[in-house]
Amino acid sequence: MQHTSHLLMIKPVRFGFNAETAINNSFQVRSADTAVQEKALAEFENLIAKLKKQGVDVTVIEDSPEPHTPDSVFPNNWISFHDDGTVYLYPMFAVNRRLERKQQVLDAIRVKYKVKQIIDLTKHEANHLFLEGTGSMVLDRENKIAYACLSPRTDKKILMEFCDSIQYRAISFTAVDGAHEPIYHTNVMMCVADQYAVICLDAVKDITERNQLRNSIAENGKAVID
Repeated sequence: MQHTSHLLMIKPVRFGFNAETAINNSFQVRSADTAVQEKALAEFENLIAKLKKQGVDVTVIEDSPEPHTPDSVFPNNWISFHDDGTVYLYPMFAVNRRLERKQQVLDAIRVKYKVKQIIDLTKHEANHLFLEGTGSMVLDRENKIAYACLSPRTDKKILMEFCDSIQYRAISFTAVDGAHEPIYHTNVMMCVADQYAVICLDAVKDITERNQLRNSIAENGKAVID
């Protein structure tokens, strides 16, 4: 299965514009709205209520005001969980996002779930190499494939290290947005579900890479929704 009935969510405390990540995230726009945190919290609570109503188990972690981590609602970029009990920790591009790796999150996971091992890739930050979890990679867990759009936040060397350790096959490619800037995270341009994959193939300019993506998705029994 590509989906889960257990989710980890970090409650927003000081959610807002992050100047460090806006450098290469063209989708992020500074807002003059002074109620961004309040609106984010209301959306967060509403989403949790809807998820729980559908029987989804949600582990909610209260974030702390300090250190200030404006993007902490996106933990999938610094941590991922796998069905054998393995937890991966990932190297992050923005210094203030590295502060999201708080011990309280790992402690809460250990209380509720069995953690077999933690594989820590964060050492690569010292060399300015990054792989931001399931933002940088879209995982086809059934077929053990990691799709990755290479960018300043997604390094091929670390991608291969991850795939070697988990025995996945890497399919990497390059993609650009409407302004011809590299797309910073793979999960903003594609997703893989049980029976289909949604992907913006127009963003992949190299025809060989585009065909490889289309063929891989189709060969693994999924419809391609372009």
